[in-house]
Amino acid sequence: MLTKTAQSEKEIRQFMDPKREWRRLFCEFWGTFLLVLVACGGIVTQKMGSEITLGMRVVAPGLMVMVIIYFMGTVSGAHLNPAVTIAFSLRSHFPWKRVPAYLFAQLAGGLVAAFFLRAMFGDVGDVGATKPGLNLEPWKALIIEIILTTGLVNVILGVSSGPRNVGHNSGLAVGAYICVAGLWAEPLSGASMNPFRSLAPDIARSQFGTTWIYIVGPLIGCLLAVWFEWMLKGKPSERATIEAQGLDGDEK
Repeated sequence: MLTKTAQSEKEIRQFMDPKREWRRLFCEFWGTFLLVLVACGGIVTQKMGSEITLGMRVVAPGLMVMVIIYFMGTVSGAHLNPAVTIAFSLRSHFPWKRVPAYLFAQLAGGLVAAFFLRAMFGDVGDVGATKPGLNLEPWKALIIEIILTTGLVNVILGVSSGPRNVGHNSGLAVGAYICVAGLWAEPLSGASMNPFRSLAPDIARSQFGTTWIYIVGPLIGCLLAVWFEWMLKGKPSERATIEAQGLDGDEK
């Protein structure tokens, strides 16, 4: 029976094994599909006249991310968000050469979810698009998305194991943050914190007036979070860098 350390080493080698990349990409596609389906679908369901409340709607994505981390975090890392993938790479935990494929899988998952909702329910609720609410000026929505994403990425970097969104109660911590952020900020900016969660429904409905907020905001937040991580923990460990380069253990 493998010890905890040996099991972790085995999982890391599997995570870096290029022959398993298709599994990781499928996980990112499937996980992002489920996330966008729930996040956008909650808005669509509410606009159709269901009794779903704001609290239910914003908690659902947090719970979905939590369970996704637990069921596939060890396979792909459960990034589900380009800001997270880029943050792991900036932190030297994830190889840059694998970033484009991860982003493509995440975008594809989001698009399939958005077009599925549009095919099923038409343009109800603008296909679950995120938009500034309460007559909020775009620049204020941008600042909120920057702050929210900074906090989200900091939580993920803090609880993750290397480039994978796994660790002690990682799912609970990340899911809880998304729930709390949504309860406060969803009426203001939409609490997207994920460029593809917002871009997918905008593509499905062919409207891009506020899309820039939800691309620029999370990306700036990602950079700030990595900077904060450097201030809090210093430079990445040598071991993390070696693992990110795929040179650990049997792959040397």
